[in-house]
Amino acid sequence: MKGLKRKVLVVGGAGRFASLVVPELVKRGVTVRSLARNDAEALRARANGVTEIARGDLRDLATLEAAAQGVHGVFHIGPAFSQDEAQIGLNMVTAAKVTGVRKFVFSSVIQPTHIELENHASKIPVESALFSSELEYTILHPANFMQNFAGLWPTIVQTGIYAEPNSIDRAMTRVDYRDVAEVAAIALTEDRLAYASLELCSDERLTRAEIASIAAEELRRPVEARQVKFSEWTHLLGLTYDERKLDLLARIHEHYDRFGLGGNGLTLRAVLGRAPRTMRDFIALLAADTNQPSDTA
Repeated sequence: MKGLKRKVLVVGGAGRFASLVVPELVKRGVTVRSLARNDAEALRARANGVTEIARGDLRDLATLEAAAQGVHGVFHIGPAFSQDEAQIGLNMVTAAKVTGVRKFVFSSVIQPTHIELENHASKIPVESALFSSELEYTILHPANFMQNFAGLWPTIVQTGIYAEPNSIDRAMTRVDYRDVAEVAAIALTEDRLAYASLELCSDERLTRAEIASIAAEELRRPVEARQVKFSEWTHLLGLTYDERKLDLLARIHEHYDRFGLGGNGLTLRAVLGRAPRTMRDFIALLAADTNQPSDTA
C-alpha cells in the first residue's frame, strides 16, 4: 500500500474513541473522512484532524454508501448500548461492500461470545457479516477502556473516593484506547493485520483497590476505593441513559462484581512492538493536569 493516496472513513470521528484513531491515521499520511449528522459533529471532527466531512446517518444506508465512496478503508465503532447497534454495523458493512472498500476495521468488544451481556452479543452479527464478505477485515476485541475511568476523575480529585458499583477486590483487564487506535491505524495502512481477530488488553489485571492506590501515589493524597449502589454511581457520572441502557450497564457491573474481567496482553504487545500503556501511565497524565499549578495574576 506504500505510495498510494489513501483515504479512510472513520465512523464517529467526533466521538470519544474513534477520534483517537484520527491522529494515528493522519500521521501515517492518510486523508480522513468522518461521518457527521450535523454541523456540531462536523466541527468536532475537524478539530480532531478530520479533513473531509460526509453528511449522513448510520441508520440510512444510502447516506452510508455515499460516505464510503472513494475510500480504501473504514473504521467502525458502534453507538454503545443502542438497541439497533447490530443493524447499524450491518449497514456499514453493506455500504463498504457495495462501494468497493478494501479494508474494514471493526472495534468490537472483548469476549463478544459472552452472550449473557447484550452489548457483547450485539457485536456478533457484525463480525459474522465480515466473515462472510470479501472485505479485508480486522476485528478488534478491546477490554474495558481506561478512558472510562476519566469520567470519575473529577470526583476522585474532589472527594478522594473512587466509587463504582462493582467490588473493589475483583481484578479486571483494561486497555488504553490510544493503543487500540494505533492498532486500528496499522490495520488500515498495512497488510499484516488483515483477517485478524485481536484481543487487545494491557499486560495487567488490577483491582479497584490497586487502582485507588496508584491514584493516591500520583495525586500525592489519599484515595479510597468504595463500592456504591448502581444508582449512586450513575448520578456521580451524570448519565442520562434511558431505562433499557441503564439495565444493560447494570448487568455489566453485576458481572464485573462477581467475576472481574479476564484478558491477555500478549497480542497487543506483539502488534505494537512495545509494552501496552498501563493504568499508571493513564492516571499519571490525569494527575499531571490536576497537579499543575493554576496561573495567577
